Amino acid sequence: MRPMPSTIVQAVRILLIDDQVIVREGLRLLLESQPGLTVVSDAASAKEAVDHARSSQPDVILLDLDLGDSHGLSCLTELLEVAPKARVLILTGVYDLEVHHAAISSGAMGIVRKLEAGDVLVKAIRKVSAGEVWLDGVLMARVLSDLWTARSQGAEENGNGHTNGVSDKERKVAEMWRPKNSGSDEYEAVKIARLTEREREVVTLIGEGLRNQQIADRLCISVITVRHHLSSVFSKVEVGDRFELAIYSYRHGLAKPPM
Repeated sequence: MRPMPSTIVQAVRILLIDDQVIVREGLRLLLESQPGLTVVSDAASAKEAVDHARSSQPDVILLDLDLGDSHGLSCLTELLEVAPKARVLILTGVYDLEVHHAAISSGAMGIVRKLEAGDVLVKAIRKVSAGEVWLDGVLMARVLSDLWTARSQGAEENGNGHTNGVSDKERKVAEMWRPKNSGSDEYEAVKIARLTEREREVVTLIGEGLRNQQIADRLCISVITVRHHLSSVFSKVEVGDRFELAIYSYRHGLAKPPM
């Protein structure tokens, strides 16, 4: 009998960006002690970061917002341009909602504060590398609250057809909040009716800010099953990610908006 071929899991390749040598060395030791994670490069400045991202093409970019003589946000967009398949995870020691919101709007997939334990950072890297968003419940609620305020006030467009101070992502989300007409009501009702009872439960828990493992624990199912349900829900209601699904759930009464 032939032996079964072993399954080779490719390691998540990480680029570290922090201006402090001791922090980079500490992070490297922490991450490379974890199975399936490897640090392919590190950088101390925005310029180095872009060069290293271009040459190493990492899966995850761990970006400190405070780079001494520059701000991490200044190179975030360029990092995603030179390494389009990378997911950016922000590492920060400061709780600044406006900056965090700007980071997410610019393409970051999550934010981890430096006061968190090392295992939280490791978990966030794994989740982000799998395409999930990593935001704590408070930040998620505050970001959604900001978007609701922006929608209520209305967005003014400039001569180029772009909304002043609003990213493409924010415009898409704001569009989901706009008042519905009778035609769209009927169309959305049909989409929602296609959801199974279990899928509705998953949507409600997403709206509460729960992550996949928490949803699995709450519903007594596996994380893999949660992912299958989410894939099905994304397709049925035509949203692209968990963030858009949360907005959708609030707008259509599938979950309660954060207060």
